[in-house]
Amino acid sequence: MSILLVGISHRSAPVSVLEKVAVTEDDRPKLIDRMLESQHVSEAMIVSTCNRVEIYAVVDAFHGGLAEIGDLLAQHSGLALAELTRHAYVRYSEAAAEHLFAVASGLDSMVVGEQQILSQIRAAYAASDAQQAAGRTLHELAQNALRVGKRVHSETGIDRAGASVVSVALDRARGVLGELTGRTAVVIGAGAMGGLSVAHLARAGVGHIVVVNRTLERAQRLAHTAEAMHGAAASVRELSDLVGAMTDADIVVTSTGAVGSVVTLADAYRALNLSMTGHRMVICDLGLPRDVDPAVAGLPDITVIDMETLQHDPAAGAAADDTSAARAIVADELSKYLAGQRVAEVTPTVAALRQRAADVVEAELMRLESRLPSLADPEREEVARTVRRVVDKLLHAPTVRVKQLASAPGGGSYAEALRELFELKPGAAQAVAAPMEVGALDETAAGRPGEVES
Repeated sequence: MSILLVGISHRSAPVSVLEKVAVTEDDRPKLIDRMLESQHVSEAMIVSTCNRVEIYAVVDAFHGGLAEIGDLLAQHSGLALAELTRHAYVRYSEAAAEHLFAVASGLDSMVVGEQQILSQIRAAYAASDAQQAAGRTLHELAQNALRVGKRVHSETGIDRAGASVVSVALDRARGVLGELTGRTAVVIGAGAMGGLSVAHLARAGVGHIVVVNRTLERAQRLAHTAEAMHGAAASVRELSDLVGAMTDADIVVTSTGAVGSVVTLADAYRALNLSMTGHRMVICDLGLPRDVDPAVAGLPDITVIDMETLQHDPAAGAAADDTSAARAIVADELSKYLAGQRVAEVTPTVAALRQRAADVVEAELMRLESRLPSLADPEREEVARTVRRVVDKLLHAPTVRVKQLASAPGGGSYAEALRELFELKPGAAQAVAAPMEVGALDETAAGRPGEVES
């Protein structure tokens, strides 16, 4: 069984495609259930953020698993499979683990070094685990990725480029409005991105934050957090009163995950007309799918900053030295992770060898008892201890050594040698056949071993 990744992100697709592929919290359990019902997938996890959708699956066959996941994404997005594969990337086995480690480190984010991705990966794993869709393989992969991400952020300065997409969006807003100190802001959505927006706006010195959400209770909790933890004046409005909230707003930040426009052309037009100040408004649309009707950008006195704009923002990069240091950590941790996986693969064979030896010992002791029935119990027990001790000593060195050898690339051949030498059946050893050679991916798509860009 190996890990297969199929993903689409800001690096491979325009926002229009990302919007169609986007997986909401309501979508996620349904898609995971459908994957687990397929023939080749035994574990599944979906990482879905404002600028990526990535499916991590444990599959027993590359081609079969890829076909099933590709069909599922095509059905979900409504895109033709050919159109979808133009923007998709595929990673397999070691390359899939390397990619998730890089993602967790912020190396693949729109804003290099942003930390929010760690909580998003954590949430993705928790959702998969809650559905019993994450077994040992995905558990170890996700936990290692989270640890790698934390190490990168603690040992490098990769996050100096900006804490998140929110920080870059607000920097863009300053370019239009000037300093945000004392201004009025509206935050639409009380989820993780809404909380991050409130924190950044408070640090920017915004005078008043209005939290708008479909559920008033969640809006109140976020407004209370803004006041208690960030010292910002805050109030709440229901989503049905969005126009009223926007009337005197200087800046609006929205990220709801809703399907369809949250801020319509009519909403924006009415808010401008009702405003008594005639000031300029900046709307930061961080939703995926987008929350703001594209036509809103055509209104006078409104500037829309969306994910497509942020894709090309030079502020989204990190210092070269910090990026290099982060990549070095990812490479180091990947090497350790793969060594551990190789040792785990040989462990069932070692266990089977020891069980085989124990069975032989017990058989010979029974034979001894039948031939020497008069042997006293103390002597019989001493003989049994001696035989077991001899066998344990004989097996100790080769079993320890085979684990050491297995940790190196190509180490699986040593487990195979043990199985051949001691006639251990693969089933008895709980050992699976070696994963398909990654180079065989070339039959499906071009790319270097373990990595396919389509």
